[in-house]
Amino acid sequence: MSAANLIQLSDEKDLRDALENKSQEVVVYFWAPWAEQCKQVESVVDDLANKYSKTQFFKVEAEEFEDISEAYEISAVPTVIIAKKAKIIGRVDGVNVAEIVKQVAASCVSMPLQQQQQQDASPEALKQDLNTRLKGLIERAPVMVFIKGTAAQPRCGFSKKIIGMLNEQNIKYGYFDILTDEQVRQGLKTYSDWPTFPQLYVNSELVGGVDIVAEMIESGDLVQMVPEEAIAK
Repeated sequence: MSAANLIQLSDEKDLRDALENKSQEVVVYFWAPWAEQCKQVESVVDDLANKYSKTQFFKVEAEEFEDISEAYEISAVPTVIIAKKAKIIGRVDGVNVAEIVKQVAASCVSMPLQQQQQQDASPEALKQDLNTRLKGLIERAPVMVFIKGTAAQPRCGFSKKIIGMLNEQNIKYGYFDILTDEQVRQGLKTYSDWPTFPQLYVNSELVGGVDIVAEMIESGDLVQMVPEEAIAK
């Protein structure tokens, strides 16, 4: 469930009012529905909105609100802007989760300590929250692969190999760069009981790593397992 202070922008006036009338910082997340890389940042923005409940967060579809995008010189998505009284005090272009978290933490006020302590969960509850997030990531696409780097620029040989195999089979897939989120990287090893990366999931079920995927491609089992809508025509 999205935080109450996280707004999907539908009227430019809402953003203008927030920038002009509030003394608190405003975080503006520019995204596009076709940009797979935005999904990684979106989950981080959701988490930050929950943590910094006094700060107004906006999700702005960059191509729908061209004037706003132009005003903030948005040339690519995702981009996160931190503003106060219409003045930019922070900016992160691209999928740089660590920098987004750092700049928001430096600029925004989190909830009062007492309230935060009341909301602090037990270790078991925190583990459950992480598992819920991991489940959500796995379910983002019928075919989901967790790799080091991006699909366009894998950052290890095994990740490059599995992306190449999926492309050769004309399989449409979503991906998550585990190098951008250490919590996901470590948590997924326990969640899936699989200690290495990349990890391929089909219909939310773990298939395995490079060697298993290669074997399943050779036998024809992988294409049979993949849902029809995930095969590029």
